Amino acid sequence: MRRRGKVPAAIALVLWLLVVAIPVYFIVVTSLRPADAYLSHGALPVPTQLSLDNYGRALRLGFSGFLRNSAIVTVATIVLTLGAALPAAYAIVRNRSRLVRVWLSVFLFGLAIPAQAVIVPVYLIITRLKLYDSLTAIVLPTAAFSLPLAIVVLTSSLRDIPDELYQSMELDGAGNGRVFTRLVLPLSRPGLITVGIVAGLNAWNGILFPLVLTQSSRWRVLPLGLWNFQGQHGTDVPGLMAAVVLSALPMLALYLFGRRHLLRGLAAGFGR
Repeated sequence: MRRRGKVPAAIALVLWLLVVAIPVYFIVVTSLRPADAYLSHGALPVPTQLSLDNYGRALRLGFSGFLRNSAIVTVATIVLTLGAALPAAYAIVRNRSRLVRVWLSVFLFGLAIPAQAVIVPVYLIITRLKLYDSLTAIVLPTAAFSLPLAIVVLTSSLRDIPDELYQSMELDGAGNGRVFTRLVLPLSRPGLITVGIVAGLNAWNGILFPLVLTQSSRWRVLPLGLWNFQGQHGTDVPGLMAAVVLSALPMLALYLFGRRHLLRGLAAGFGR
């Protein structure tokens, strides 16, 4: 029976590796292949010569500016999301009134609303606030759309804290502020890291809000900057692949840094 159960898992693993490994091989090898060799032999053969010229060309086409803008948007989105989601989750867990349950239902409803469905109202709000064509115009809606999932994850994480700990601090005379900073903040670290990674990935890879809410090249982020490798007569595929590799490295480092906390944060609350 155990062997039968392992076969579907092994097949799924092989399929997943094929789906992931082949694109990654294509991207990395093409980024290291000289442009003339790519035109002569295509993308899949093993390269006989490696070159970093594609990476140099990616940097000369403004990659550092796109990287700076994406980093600002990502960090600001993470800070804004965590700063709003953790107090909201704390209020939901500790205050079980009907009004708070209604707020939670509203946040959960936000999980079912795609950004494309509300892009026109978001555009009108941003223009009314005179924030159009700025990084703030990207940060605010990106953080807003990260809030529902962040509150769900953090609420589950905070419910794992035993009630005895809350009651012990309250008996010692601690108010909500002290309980929040001394108890909730340290014990919710796995959930915060999970939310930070998910919100960061959404902000880093987001293209809809930067495309609609910005116009000038000064505020262009990485996903839009990749268009620079597309010309009138074709696409610089090796340079584009080099830019893709460079843009993926920060998020890969973020994932490797917080992968243990990510799994703990996603599993939080399932025991209750």
